[in-house]
Amino acid sequence: MSARPLQLALQRRVRAWSPRRADLTRWASAALGRRAAGAELGVRVVGAVESRRLNARYRGRAKATNVLSFPPPLLPARARRRARALGDLVICAAVLRGEARAQAKTLEAHWAHLVVHGTLHLIGYDHQRAADARRMERREVAVLRRLGFANPYRSH
Repeated sequence: MSARPLQLALQRRVRAWSPRRADLTRWASAALGRRAAGAELGVRVVGAVESRRLNARYRGRAKATNVLSFPPPLLPARARRRARALGDLVICAAVLRGEARAQAKTLEAHWAHLVVHGTLHLIGYDHQRAADARRMERREVAVLRRLGFANPYRSH
């Protein structure tokens, strides 16, 4: 019997274009590797107002941002055994659209990058120190290459 694939709960709070659930699931699963089996991830696509509010509340920055990663709340041991909740990604469609345009990237490629980036945060990757940032970027580039996307850190 094979392990259950990544379960992705998607909530769209804006009408702006966002990728299909299947694409989001594929990108997050690629970032997770073997950790995807049996895991659960929430993705909420929001507008600039909600992104700004959440970013101010949880990061102390009063501006909309591309992606926020929220780890799961601590659950009782019995609940943790039932579900492998990874946490939630909150993605601002308007910020992603503006960044993709400014960076001359396709919208799909930028979405893939930010889903991979946010998912890696949920499994412990970070970019606070230079060495950690290099490690995270290497992982992002490798995952995106396997998915058929160019290195997002190279200028076009």
